[in-house]
Amino acid sequence: MSTRAPALSKAFAIKAIPLALNCLLINHVWADQTTNIDLPTISVTGNPLGLASDALVVPVSILSGRELSLKRESTLGDTLNGIPGVAATHFGPNASRPVIRGLDAERVRIMQNGVGVLDASSLSFDHAVTIDPLVIEQIDVVRGPAALLYGGSAVGGVVNAIDHRIPTESVTSIIGRTEARLGGPNSQNNLAGVVDVGNGKIAIHADAYTRKTSDLNIPGFAVSSRKNQADGTALENHGKLLNSSASADGGALGASLTFDNGYIGASYADFNSNYGTVAEPEVRADMKSQRWDLASEFKDLGNIINRVKARMAYTDYQHQEIEGGTVGTTFKNNGVEGSVELGHAKFSSIEGVVGVQFQNTRFEALGTEAFVPPVQTQNHAIYVYEEMPLNIWNLEKLKLSFGGRAEHTTLDASTWAKSPTAQAASFNAYSYALGGLYTLNPNWSVASNLSHNERAPSYFELYANGAHLATGQYEVGNANFGKERSNGLDAQIRWKDAKNSFSFGAYYTRFSRFLGLLDTGNRRLMNGDPDTIPSDADSLPEAKFSAFAASFKGLEAEGKFNLVDNLDLKLRGDYVRASNLDNSQALPRITPIRLGAGLHYQKNALGARLDVLHAFKQNRTAANELATDGYTDVSALVTYKLPVKLNMELFAKANNLLNQEIREHSSFLKDISPAGERSVLIGMRADF
Repeated sequence: MSTRAPALSKAFAIKAIPLALNCLLINHVWADQTTNIDLPTISVTGNPLGLASDALVVPVSILSGRELSLKRESTLGDTLNGIPGVAATHFGPNASRPVIRGLDAERVRIMQNGVGVLDASSLSFDHAVTIDPLVIEQIDVVRGPAALLYGGSAVGGVVNAIDHRIPTESVTSIIGRTEARLGGPNSQNNLAGVVDVGNGKIAIHADAYTRKTSDLNIPGFAVSSRKNQADGTALENHGKLLNSSASADGGALGASLTFDNGYIGASYADFNSNYGTVAEPEVRADMKSQRWDLASEFKDLGNIINRVKARMAYTDYQHQEIEGGTVGTTFKNNGVEGSVELGHAKFSSIEGVVGVQFQNTRFEALGTEAFVPPVQTQNHAIYVYEEMPLNIWNLEKLKLSFGGRAEHTTLDASTWAKSPTAQAASFNAYSYALGGLYTLNPNWSVASNLSHNERAPSYFELYANGAHLATGQYEVGNANFGKERSNGLDAQIRWKDAKNSFSFGAYYTRFSRFLGLLDTGNRRLMNGDPDTIPSDADSLPEAKFSAFAASFKGLEAEGKFNLVDNLDLKLRGDYVRASNLDNSQALPRITPIRLGAGLHYQKNALGARLDVLHAFKQNRTAANELATDGYTDVSALVTYKLPVKLNMELFAKANNLLNQEIREHSSFLKDISPAGERSVLIGMRADF
């Protein structure tokens, strides 16, 4: 195990503690106990025109401010898990990407401040996303196709983590927040601080965090009884998930020049994490990422082009998999991604944007588990998005949205000696969509989207050829793949009345060509040769990327109802059914039906919540996939705002109160890595 990440963690902790103390002792000239310094919750991810979420045609969920603080988990995926339509890959407690409507990996676009995150998390489920929720200020989740604005890899949806490391508005004093938490099933010890200071023209941002966790405490055995009965895997490690500890730290420094109509700024961010991979008891991942961002936006520019927005980020990413102190495999990804977007003034009633986007990355995997080649990937795209409100039939307003995207992608893996089929490939992909939001009256509205999406295959779908020990498979790509194509229909009905709101949606997406990783039923030796001895311990099941027709359909619902002045009832639920249409079989790792309800109470300084989420049994499984039992997850939260001049709040969270064995069906490790046992976490947050 490398000692570098713990050493950095200690260094960042030393820097972060004084920052946190300064936040706590700050004079009340900037805040009193009723002030909550949260930046406006405006979603720009689902719409480039900067509309609030209830005015968007596409379904968008937003977590920000206090609500995000109380929902934070160790990973981005687990933080968002449970939002209608959103699950998590949950490769243990340290690596978890969001799954949206049954789609994961390359079909869910992970972004930071509107620019893609260049890591290796889509390649393998044991690779963490290089975003720590501790310093995120807002997370936007776009459910459904968003490929027009963000690329073919957004066919499942978009997750945009916003950290304001480049200030976008003028700051005239000192504002910020600090947060600390202790406990939970992994005995976490976390601390974060964020500060913005400015004089009205120059705004400076700084943040730092440190995180440390122990091996996860679990109810029962790590191995499920189903796996024990299926293949005889021993029921070992009762009460503890071995090799699941982690330490992480990071921080950022950014600055902007702000003007009456815009800003221009830059930032530098550092991310470090060292964690156990769970699937391999002796392997730890030592991960680091450095990112430089530039961003600018100017509004009210003229009668033709009235807004210009530019963003660009360069990322240098590396992580090493270490076993017994020796580096086994090194993954590197470095490159640049950016976009320039022009907003035009209204032409009649039409308003919209035209944008260009570019990406140039170099990925390398070196060592014993290098099952994919070095690949140079370039992508260039142009897109247009327009909205047109209409008044028809003497009713309320109908707003139409329409747009298109054309992109060219090239992948060059010709230097890989391991496979003569790994050569260069290029793809032209075209996507377009038509949507509408119809407001029936001030309370009711309906929205619908019709889309066609095309996605170029990823480098691992084309060229994978080797043992992937983290997932326990020998993965094989296909260099002859064409584009992935799909057509989708999405519809929602929405209602709101003062403090009450409700939405219900349905969707259907049909892929004429879906690129999926399927178990072939064969086995391969580590050197790639076929395994002719079924009991050979040195072989792995073979999984091939295949092209086939597929469908994804489902339902989503959520609502909030004010029962009495200080008590709200929250409801949520989702359902997804995914099928391989070529053989009428289920696709793997699809979340079962989930239904949830919660009571949220807030009066003066005291708050309390009780939430229940029931996931049904998932017995509609793919070939060679085990079923998953249902579970009921009950959690509780108590908050108390301290009677001090600062806006300080203490909170205590109790998770898995029924101490159930929770195994997420969307996880590759569901049969060897359950969620944590019943636990209590305490924390403090302060805004100033």
